[in-house]
Amino acid sequence: MHSVVQVGKADVSAEDVLAVARGLARVEIGPDAQAEMAAARATIDALAAEPRPVYGVSTGFGALAVRHISPELRAQLQRSLVRSHAAGMGPVVEREVVRALMFLRMKTLASGRTGVRPVVAETMAAILNAGITPAVREFGSLGCSGDLAPLSHCALVLMGEGTAFGPDGAEKDAAELLAAAGIEPIELLEKEGLALINGTDGMLGMLVMAISDLSRLFTTADITAAMSLEALLGTDKVLAPELHGPIRPHPGQALSAANMLAVLKGSGLTGHHQDDAPRVQDAYSIRCAPQVAGAGRDTLAHARTVADRELAASVDNPVVLPDGRVESNGNFHGAPVAYVLDFLAIAAADLGSISERRTDRLLDKARSHGLPAFLADDPGVDSGLMIAQYTQAALVSENKRLAVPASVDSIPSSAMQEDHVSMGWSAARKLRQAVDNLTRILAVELVASSRALEIRAEGGSGPLAPATVAAIEAARAAGVGGPGRDRFLSPDLEAAAALVASGELLGAVERVTGPLA
Repeated sequence: MHSVVQVGKADVSAEDVLAVARGLARVEIGPDAQAEMAAARATIDALAAEPRPVYGVSTGFGALAVRHISPELRAQLQRSLVRSHAAGMGPVVEREVVRALMFLRMKTLASGRTGVRPVVAETMAAILNAGITPAVREFGSLGCSGDLAPLSHCALVLMGEGTAFGPDGAEKDAAELLAAAGIEPIELLEKEGLALINGTDGMLGMLVMAISDLSRLFTTADITAAMSLEALLGTDKVLAPELHGPIRPHPGQALSAANMLAVLKGSGLTGHHQDDAPRVQDAYSIRCAPQVAGAGRDTLAHARTVADRELAASVDNPVVLPDGRVESNGNFHGAPVAYVLDFLAIAAADLGSISERRTDRLLDKARSHGLPAFLADDPGVDSGLMIAQYTQAALVSENKRLAVPASVDSIPSSAMQEDHVSMGWSAARKLRQAVDNLTRILAVELVASSRALEIRAEGGSGPLAPATVAAIEAARAAGVGGPGRDRFLSPDLEAAAALVASGELLGAVERVTGPLA
């Protein structure tokens, strides 16, 4: 990742967001952005001097926008806005989420479309660079007028109020942390409080991170599916390229089939479905793996398109247009982002569901084509991976519940002024849990398929594919045990989950196959 990310007039990328949120990259504001902000601020100052009320500059907000605020009360108006809107409750959200949220809000400030002074964006950059993370609470955003409550908790810290976490992870008063870092708190002027809190930055940041994580997990799922196919003596003929792109041209399906074929190259176990226990076709969870994973990949591609569009946006209300007009709008509504967050939760749930069906097949003596019951050393005395599949099933079940869309809900707020909301923040929060769950689901399939393959190899069934051997070796090096008597299983499963989450499993396989899609 980049060690420094410069924000200018040009759009920031998903890689920039990840570098700041997860890589703790330093943020700098380019001179072109400084000039844009100064020009837009001059427009706001001129409007503030006029006697006519201008929304966001000299009026109240939401249902209170009908009141014209006199100049001597406007600084208090901005302070009051931030303080009252910092009304979140519940546990604090993750550091990477808050850093992404702050960076994306700073990106919009730097666009010159919000009318804030350059010092506001500079102070936000200084807080990020000092490793200070505002304490943002789990509940409070409806995903309309942006992520108001989460962003307000961040804006509060810019004012030297509220609490935040320092570089050491300790929660302290914001004023103390700013002073220690040599950062001067901001006295907000007209429109600046509103500009700090009126965006889709929280849900967008979580979308960008989920896309990154799911990109890795979809490829990992192709690996574990290939391992299960090999362990079940399935046929790789269904993965032939001519059965995918040419006759059913879904791009994701073709990519998943190609990945699985690459992982299985050199296997001596595939294609034995007509041997001792003849079967015309493999079960759907094996045969249709590319179709299911591929549909998820195509959903991911659509989500990436939406994220890129939103990264190019300057979401605020009102906005300062290039011709100097200041116009109200509805661009803060989170529907475009909320929809794809929900779509991804559905895709993650289905990918986990088909993975669990393959695991169950590996453990069922009646359907595993010669493997011992539950892959146990001495079935009856040993239970093998019986309860590992229970854990996987529980995670699959939870992901099905998390797949219920948040974006189909709406609850009126602000005295019916904000009468339709996106619930995008909620969609993002549940997607993060679904991604974590999917990581663990695939880890259980890895544990089961690698054990099954080793049992096959010990029985002399034929050579394993070099790529699946690499996966097994990576699992064993990470502390995931192989076949044998029952042992304390939870550490093995956690080690497998860490291997999947880190990308080390994918890396080990790609050192054999070359880059997978």
